[in-house]
Amino acid sequence: MPPASRAFEPAITSPANPRLKALVGLRRRRVREESGQTLVEGYEEIDLARSAGVLPRTLYVCEELFSPAGRAGSQDIGEQADLLERLRGDGVEVVHLSRAAYEKVAYREGPDGLLAVVDRVGARLAELAPPGRDHLSLLVQGVEKPGNLGAMLRTADAAGVDAVVAADPVTDWGNPNVVRASKGTVFAVPVASATTPEVLQWLRDHDIRLVVTTPETRLVHTDVDLTGRVAVAVGSEKHGADQALLDAASERVRIPMRGRANSLNVAAAAAIVLYEAVRQRDSRP
Repeated sequence: MPPASRAFEPAITSPANPRLKALVGLRRRRVREESGQTLVEGYEEIDLARSAGVLPRTLYVCEELFSPAGRAGSQDIGEQADLLERLRGDGVEVVHLSRAAYEKVAYREGPDGLLAVVDRVGARLAELAPPGRDHLSLLVQGVEKPGNLGAMLRTADAAGVDAVVAADPVTDWGNPNVVRASKGTVFAVPVASATTPEVLQWLRDHDIRLVVTTPETRLVHTDVDLTGRVAVAVGSEKHGADQALLDAASERVRIPMRGRANSLNVAAAAAIVLYEAVRQRDSRP
């Protein structure tokens, strides 16, 4: 007989179930914005979201796909089962899926049998915490690729950045591929979206210096004071920062390049400048 906590949990075996169709729909931005929900797949991402205070509305489980102990780069069955029990204890609805049904809704390679529906992430600028005197934020303008956004979120989390703000966003924070690439840190770092003029006004209102990365300057990023209230800005993969952002910058900085290319991947550039800010802050008396 199944445990009492599982006795009445629903199960879905058919890939044609209407509930699964609704889950697949959440891969589209319009559906995410209309529903206010998004998807999180994978043990690490769901566990990090929970630790950041984000509880799933519903957890879809296929225990047949739980990772056997010892598989490289994965959690074992015991850890996944423990997370499942903790979420049950939190009062999260659990729905069991057959393997065929789960594979209908999974969006990552090598799924581990855990898929959650959570409230869509992201805030308005006014909802961010008031900047402190050592505020450090990352401003990303027009970045398109979810993988780049996710990588920058992981860096922002590791560097202790106070907020990541998307100006004129092409990809929303709730994109499942952003969630996956960020390893769930999109739930741990405060994130917001706005137009470029709104972001620039927010910076002025809070007396935050804007440091914009661009290859079109002689000033090296290590020669700029990155302490105090600072926002580090990077532009889109194809065009970089636009003129409005460049004109508003307190400093324009470049990263030294020794090879033939004149720029780095946007996520790499953000990481280099952010960690220079961390180095400077940590080296102060």
